[in-house]
Parts: sequence; structure tokens; C-alpha cells
Amino acid sequence: MDHKKLIASALGTVLLIAGSAVAQVAPPASGSTPASTLNQGYLLGPGDVIEVSVLGQAEFTTRQPVQADGTVTLQYIHAVKASGLSVLQFRDQVARLLKQGGFYNDPVVIVGVAQYASRYVTVLGEFGTPGILPVDRPYRVSEIIARAGGVRATAGDTVIVRRSNGDELSLSISAVASGGPLEDPYVSPDDKLFIATAANFYVSGQVGAPGVYKLEKNMTYRMALARAGGVTDRGSMGKVSVYRNGKKVKVDLDAPVAADDSIFIGERFF
Repeated sequence: MDHKKLIASALGTVLLIAGSAVAQVAPPASGSTPASTLNQGYLLGPGDVIEVSVLGQAEFTTRQPVQADGTVTLQYIHAVKASGLSVLQFRDQVARLLKQGGFYNDPVVIVGVAQYASRYVTVLGEFGTPGILPVDRPYRVSEIIARAGGVRATAGDTVIVRRSNGDELSLSISAVASGGPLEDPYVSPDDKLFIATAANFYVSGQVGAPGVYKLEKNMTYRMALARAGGVTDRGSMGKVSVYRNGKKVKVDLDAPVAADDSIFIGERFF
């Protein structure tokens, strides 16, 4: 399935890499856009682990977690608010406090996110790599699917997005991959995405390729037989039998196939 490519996000000179990698932030050049307007990046929160250093000042290098109260304890300036701030905003705040306190003149502060823990989405089910994904910026559903290794061959065509407020979206994966903003909405921190295993149906008897097949949306019995290679010369469309839950049922060949239906094609009389 052709999913959208991940959108590269460059935020000033910030490089945010998920996992244990460090995202270093260089100071803005004179006349550049103020950091307060560059707040599209990851917002720090309790549980995140950050590295803070001052260029050329080896004594000011530390790795600290964001505490439950949203602060980070740093040398000289003690508890500094971090929760809710972007990496750029936090960097500028630390530089300002160090300068105001007279500890350094025009310090070049470098901030790195060593561990993303406060903002993530959970992907479950038939993703290529289910688990927890940090979200360092707004991501669309298609991007989360791509980051999670795509979908397995056994996946259905629906992804369920359960919002942290209890709302639930049911989206077609095909539409997500090729659609616009409505078909491919943004996810939010704490959202859960789930892809169920596709339903199957079974075809046996006088068809070209008996076997187990993935049930697709709105697939009829005629379409199912075509998927199984069509009826052989020895078979007859008048000899179609459908079994559901162990019982033979009467169906219209133009009706939709039900999950786990077993379709049998008998031999024609010569």
C-alpha cells in the first residue's frame, strides 16, 4: 500500500530525533525570527529527559528529567519551568536566566531531548511495528502508520483512532493514504490507533484457486469467486453453496460476503 511519505520538519536549526538521540538547538542569529514564534516543535512535559549545556562551559552540562511539577533543576538557576514549552522556548529561557543572574555573558545554550516520555501515541493491532511512538510535532494518521512500519498483509482496511477525550474515529486506510485533511486528520498526544486483523472467507470446490482470502469491503459472492480464480469448466454457478457458522445458508450471489463464510462450488452434471 502506498502511504504518504513522512513530511520533513525543519524548525530553525533544531534537530529532534526520537529515542535516545539528542536534539541540539543552536541560538538564533541576529535578526532571525524570535524563538517564541517557532513553537511548532515538541512541547516538553513531565517525564521527558533533557540535556542542557552551555557552549564552551564544561561545568554546565547536565541531563535532567522534567519533574511532575513541570520544572527542571539546573545548576545556578535551580528550578526552571519546562512543561508546555518548546525546546526553543526553554533554551531561550535558560539563556536569559543565566545572563540575568550574571553567571555568563551571552551564553550559547544547547538543549537536547534525550528521552521523549510525555507526548506519545499508542499503535496497536496490525501495524508493522505496534508500540508507543513519541510525537514531537503534529502528525497525520498516514504519517503515524508510516512511522509504525506500515500495515501487515493481514490488516483490515480500517484504522480506529481513539481520542484521549473518548471520541472515536473510524477511517479507511486507503482513504487515509490518498485523501486530504478530512480523510487524514492529525493525531494528538495520548491517542490510540488500532487496526484489526482483516476478516477472511474461504473458497473450495471447483474454482481456479481454492483457499483463504481477505474479505474486502462490499465484496459480493461473485467478486469472491472471481478472486478465487473463477469457476472451473467442471463447476457450475448453479452449484454455489455458502456455509456460515457451520450451517448452509441461502444467498444472492450479488449480496455481500460475510466474515468467515465458506463458499463451495460443486460440479456440474454432464
